Amino acid sequence: MPDKPTCWIGGTHAVRSAMQCGQVQRLVVAAQGRHRHDLIALAQRHDIPVDYTDTNRLQQQSGVLRHQGIAAQVTLPPVGNETTLDELLSRLTYPPLLLVLDRITDPHNLGACLRVADATGADAVIVPNRRAVGRTPVVCKVASGAAATVCLIQITNLARTLQRLQHQHGLSIAGLAEDSAMNLYQSDLTGPLALVLGNEGEGLRRLTRTRCDQLLRLPMQGQVESLNVAVAAGVCLYEALRQRS
Repeated sequence: MPDKPTCWIGGTHAVRSAMQCGQVQRLVVAAQGRHRHDLIALAQRHDIPVDYTDTNRLQQQSGVLRHQGIAAQVTLPPVGNETTLDELLSRLTYPPLLLVLDRITDPHNLGACLRVADATGADAVIVPNRRAVGRTPVVCKVASGAAATVCLIQITNLARTLQRLQHQHGLSIAGLAEDSAMNLYQSDLTGPLALVLGNEGEGLRRLTRTRCDQLLRLPMQGQVESLNVAVAAGVCLYEALRQRS
């Protein structure tokens, strides 16, 4: 049986979250302090190996720049594909909630989206496998453990996947667009739903827009025209959670 995929994360908060989820295989420490002692004791109670090194070697070994003197090697579930998505949706006994990200290239944004997807109970995050960021060490760190708890699906053709979600699984596709006439808070997000957000600069692609059943906008009262994609994902997912609750 092949080894499970792993990723390095750094920082006390991210490491603690991963340890609480039982994902840590190994802990590496380069600096002492109260938080490090707590995590070392926690690792020892769970028979997790603890190695000690210096700051430069920790950075070289983990690839994490802002590690705060501690890093962990964590077990990750395999990244899913179209078949994984079909199997996931066939198992659900409640209306699915999916977050679809169209060509998100900033790992900080993907990490933050995974984190908010975990917080709001989204069933999966779907990203294209080309021209988009994957599950990198930076993504894992920003996600603070959510990279191991949220089902990440990478697909080949986004427009075709959206059409499959509509016709085969009965999901409504709601895209976020600044020029839409419909306010997010006027929409019904309680049924089987995929929320689609475009990339950081261009928003939704034309072909992606045409696959959406409805286009929604966030109400903007100030001078800026749009929000960061991770912030926008949080607003949309929490509104869906509110309606579903």
